[in-house]
Amino acid sequence: MLADNLQQVRERIANACARAHRDPESVKLLAVTKIFGPEVIHEGYALGLREFGENYVQEMERKSASVSGLAGARFHLIGHLQSNKTKKASQLFSSVDSVESAKLARRLASEGVPLDIMIEVKTSDEESKTGAGESELAEIVEAVRAHPILNLRGLMTVPPWSEDPELSRPYFAHLRKLAELHRIPELSMGMSNDLEVAIEEGATWVRVGTALFGRRKKL
Repeated sequence: MLADNLQQVRERIANACARAHRDPESVKLLAVTKIFGPEVIHEGYALGLREFGENYVQEMERKSASVSGLAGARFHLIGHLQSNKTKKASQLFSSVDSVESAKLARRLASEGVPLDIMIEVKTSDEESKTGAGESELAEIVEAVRAHPILNLRGLMTVPPWSEDPELSRPYFAHLRKLAELHRIPELSMGMSNDLEVAIEEGATWVRVGTALFGRRKKL
């Protein structure tokens, strides 16, 4: 089933890129494996997936022994990171895609481990959403760039959920403008239901879980 789902997702990405006159190679697929066991990561890896997204440090810690031998596999933390868990996060992840404060950036830098960084920006007023406010972005960008051990790759956002993917477009377009303003090259935006709109608005990463693996079950 995963093989079929992966083919469908890749076709969706290719078709969206064609409509947007973009090279499909310009969009990377981040397979969101949170709540699934390590066997799902192994299955995805066997099908060519190399970039995996996890929400929790503790959950990745449980899986790490099983997946540490997968050559070339990279794990992204896409969930909220508490500042007291930066040491463990720097050991488990290649990329932290949810940096939301200058303090957190400095804490990650102090761990002494090279990391890719994405800054999570809160583009809506939803109280349940995490991320930096637009007014905080310049300070965080400066904090990340001040530490050569951190590689600022992009911005990330999660728009309000809607069954209508078009309602995500303004949030994606706004994130693109913020990235252009701060000369940040990559954009992580778009998930299973709205990845096409995200690609049309410039996404370079789409985070896909449900369309690949189905509804999540608790471990």
